[in-house]
Order: sequence, then C-alpha cells, then structure tokens
Amino acid sequence: MQRTHTALTLLTKGAACAILALLMSTSTQAQEKKVDPTGDWTWTFAGRGGGGESRKTTLKLKLEGEKVTGKMITPGRQGGDPRETEIQEAKLKGDELTFKITREFGGNSFTQTYTGKVSGDTIKGKIEFERGGETQSRDWEAKREPKKSDA
Repeated sequence: MQRTHTALTLLTKGAACAILALLMSTSTQAQEKKVDPTGDWTWTFAGRGGGGESRKTTLKLKLEGEKVTGKMITPGRQGGDPRETEIQEAKLKGDELTFKITREFGGNSFTQTYTGKVSGDTIKGKIEFERGGETQSRDWEAKREPKKSDA
C-alpha cells in the first residue's frame, strides 16, 4: 500500500512539473515574439496652418537584430522634390518605438522626437518639437503599407 501511495505521489508531482514547464515555455514564447517595425509606414497631415493640401509622409524602417534604421520621406516645399532624412537614435523596446529627425531650414536645425506604440500594422504616438522656445507636441498615426509583390 505504501509503494502505491509513493508511486502515485511521484506521478502526481511529475505531472505537475510537466504542466508547469509547458506553461512557462508558452509564456516565454509569447514574450520572445518581438514586434518588427520593418516596412513602409505612411500618414498624412494638413498643410501649413491646418489648411491647404494634405501632405503624405513615408517612414521606411528596418529592424536588423536589435538595431532600427530608416529614413523619413516628406513632400518637397511648393511642389519641389521629396526630402529624405535619416532617422537618428532609433530604439525599439517591446512595442515602444522612439527616434529623432533633424532637419535644417535657413541655416537652423530643427529636431522632432517621435514616440509610438507599434501594434500590428499601426504606429500611434506623439511627435515633440520646440517652437518659439516652447516644447509642443502633436499626435501621429502611421499605417504600414502592404508589401509590394515582386511581379
């Protein structure tokens, strides 16, 4: 009788350990599934002063290991050629993406800091910049463009 009880106890403990290991493995796999911001992301915003023609911005991102690289393409002023600007200080922590864009106009540098949460094919967040000596912000939301087929 004692052997049966001991065997049953060992069997129960073994099954509990196996279930626990399975649950931990599933949890670890879910945590290891990383967000991949690679792709072309686009959004539009109103023209200067909120009026005029809306302007489309494209953000081309690439994730290589832990490093995020990319460039932002904005429409040229008054119908001019589009401007490409490399992103700087890009970081991806979990689903939180941050990067900076620095542009020059009239001999002055202007930096915008982008933060956003990547969720599927959407990045939603804030852009912070300085204007008139004050930090200002506005919302941004980009959608990932479908991959172009190699037809």
